[in-house]
Amino acid sequence: MSAVESTGRIALLGRPLPAMPLSRLPAEMLAVALLTGLFLLAALGNGFPIIFYDTGAYVLEGFAHVFIAERAPVYSLFLKYAGGPQSLWYVAIAQCAIVAFVAVEFARALKPALPLWTMLALGALLAIATGLPWYSGQIEPDCFAPVAPIAIYLLAFHKLGWARSLTLAALAALSTAVHFSHLAVAAGLLLVLGLLRLAAQFEGRLPRPALALPALSVAAGLALVLAANYSFTRHIFVSRAGSVFLAARMMQDGLIKPVLDQDCPNPKLRLCAYKDNLPRRADAYLWEEKISPFFRLGGFRKMDAESAFLVRESLAQAPLENLAWAGIDTALQFFAYPTGDGIEAQEWVLDPEFRRTIPKQMAVYQAAYQQRGDLWFLPLNLLHVPAAFASVALLFVMLRRRLRAGDWNGASLPAFIFVALLGNAFVCGVFSGPHFRYQSRMMWWPALAAMLIVGPRIPALRQGFESGT
Repeated sequence: MSAVESTGRIALLGRPLPAMPLSRLPAEMLAVALLTGLFLLAALGNGFPIIFYDTGAYVLEGFAHVFIAERAPVYSLFLKYAGGPQSLWYVAIAQCAIVAFVAVEFARALKPALPLWTMLALGALLAIATGLPWYSGQIEPDCFAPVAPIAIYLLAFHKLGWARSLTLAALAALSTAVHFSHLAVAAGLLLVLGLLRLAAQFEGRLPRPALALPALSVAAGLALVLAANYSFTRHIFVSRAGSVFLAARMMQDGLIKPVLDQDCPNPKLRLCAYKDNLPRRADAYLWEEKISPFFRLGGFRKMDAESAFLVRESLAQAPLENLAWAGIDTALQFFAYPTGDGIEAQEWVLDPEFRRTIPKQMAVYQAAYQQRGDLWFLPLNLLHVPAAFASVALLFVMLRRRLRAGDWNGASLPAFIFVALLGNAFVCGVFSGPHFRYQSRMMWWPALAAMLIVGPRIPALRQGFESGT
């Protein structure tokens, strides 16, 4: 018996499994449940949810209600209300469930007849060939970075029914709110959708995306940010750290030193005293207390205004240089695909915050493979990086063909994915400087899209993408 029956049912041990297309609610729900467990495998294998350097600050902010300017309060509160104080496993499970739901809804919208078993096979490929399980099982907002763009795309271009639409809108709002970069990318995508809708008034062949729910999602995300910041500080603002991150990246690119050379001595610029000994890397300036004057000058709490001034002066004095470096950093970020950035042994880094906030989880945390330094990502990246490049290349070929054929509706998905990837690269590369994890966390989406588009075109796989019903 062949692996795939002529009816489109997949055979297992010589017997065909029942056709269960995602268009049917039981198959849809079962796919979400099974993929949740699949996406949790990296954390399960580690013995504890994956930890990042920022995790301690998020946990401290959310559990002890201590405002930390460089950490988004919405994600900190998500950790608290998702059950983090009892166990960070609850948070990891919730994140995997959210990612699984969005992945299933994306596949269901593109291929309603896709069988449950094929969806699970695609999920397994994503878990192996991309960093998806490492980000969904990590106590960090990174797993939400692709959730908002996917949800916005589905709300704009597909009719999903009121229950799914409202759920996706709520998840888009949450995902945009858990990090400033997510909010910026979502706002940019909404602007692009608005321009496309406007252009469709003059060119009838262009798709006419729905704007109401995407706009409501982004507005709700912004409202969550403002409300969370107010709950901690009794002030209304979006971010008190954006200018600091931007100034640090510009300092790394050599764009701040000329401003200090020109304006110093200046009693309003405390960095004047250190202008000839500034760290060369943004990360060193922001996080290495022993070598950076940033901490001696008050850190994020006191350097916001001065950082904003330096950014404005640099943009005014050297606009072309700033534009060039923004382009360079965006390009470098766009092609930064390796998994595992910062997933290292961090017991000594986070020990004080964890002992204060989750003392009962310390023993399991310390026993995890990550804290013993036993995780090795080189073998994974021998697959993850080529898979990411292949996904982008396939989508580019598909986009080019659709545009040449004048198929504007068919071009909308690959075009939207490229805009989202470029927007993420621009926001992260310009504000924080290129880091592998910023783009790596996005790459399971183009991989899934490429498989859903290309898979049915391969004769040997075509039947597996159809339910036969």
